[in-house]
Amino acid sequence: MLPTVHRAPRGRARDPERGDVPGWVLITLMSAGLVVALWAVAGPLLEDAFRQAISSVTGSG
Repeated sequence: MLPTVHRAPRGRARDPERGDVPGWVLITLMSAGLVVALWAVAGPLLEDAFRQAISSVTGSG
């Protein structure tokens, strides 16, 4: 007697909890890209604002 092989059904009914992996990868990469782009634009401005705030508190500059 041969053992019974259980196969998953074909189509979308396989696993309703399975996520869309390529979609999540794309969202993660796009989010990282946005952070890098914003950091590149806002980084020098934030650094300047921080330096001004510190110099106004310490009185130097």
